[in-house]
Amino acid sequence: MCGMPQQPPIRSTPTRPSRPDASMSLLTNVMDHSLDDGYAEAAARKKAAGDGGLPKTLRAKLGLAVGLVLAALVVTVGAAQARVAAPVVAKERQELIDRIDRESDTADQLEESVDKLRDDVSTRQREALNESGDSGQAGLVDILSGAAEVHGPGVKLVVNDAKEATTGGDGNPRETSGFSDTGRVRDRDMQRVVNGLWQSGAEAISINGQRLTALSAIRAAGDAILVDNKPLVPPYTVLAVGDGQRLSTRFQNSADGLYLHALQENYGIRTAISVEDDLRLPAAPSVIVRTAEPRTEKGTS
Repeated sequence: MCGMPQQPPIRSTPTRPSRPDASMSLLTNVMDHSLDDGYAEAAARKKAAGDGGLPKTLRAKLGLAVGLVLAALVVTVGAAQARVAAPVVAKERQELIDRIDRESDTADQLEESVDKLRDDVSTRQREALNESGDSGQAGLVDILSGAAEVHGPGVKLVVNDAKEATTGGDGNPRETSGFSDTGRVRDRDMQRVVNGLWQSGAEAISINGQRLTALSAIRAAGDAILVDNKPLVPPYTVLAVGDGQRLSTRFQNSADGLYLHALQENYGIRTAISVEDDLRLPAAPSVIVRTAEPRTEKGTS
């Protein structure tokens, strides 16, 4: 037999045909295994812990519920604290009211005490005046000093601002430079009126119920007129006790009466004068009694 070349043995298993995408093994691997082991392990841990099993909407609802519970808790605690603090606030308020009432009562008592002391001082002053001479002279001194009430005939003079009075300058009516502004009655006007009435024969004078004495002062504080540091408001009613008709005539013909008439004509200040049969003037609230003593020369040794 002729020798024949030995053939390799033939495998009984048929050869597996190659895939068409064999050359794209990397992409195939990614498609077949979209999640690697790390992602799968993390997902397994979250699921085991119980977090991964809740949907997002459920977690949101649970968070909202927890927030509402906390808010309700805060409101409840605040209301409880307010209820606890309310009695304390009410107690403090009542204590403050009681304190104000006590202080008001104390102020009323002090005011009554001042009135009594003022009356006592006035009585002692009148006694001192009565001791200074005979009864007739003492009565005249009482009237002239303002220590006693006065009634009798006289003159009633009402002085008022102009209807459309304004304030000029720095808030003072009719500054001394030119009388340039308005029809407001000023303190110097009332000073001239009072001085004119004294010079015309008035025995006692009051302005808006404020009795004037030899030591009275008429001043201004802003737009207000003060008589003995007490503010007055227009209209200014001046009562002067004396010989009514004669007092009225002499005053209107005096320089001060003509000055008042000029204010009426030029600035619209309103005035009205009348003769009265019986006027009543109160006593001055306080009178300072001063006595004169003779001065003696002391000889030198």
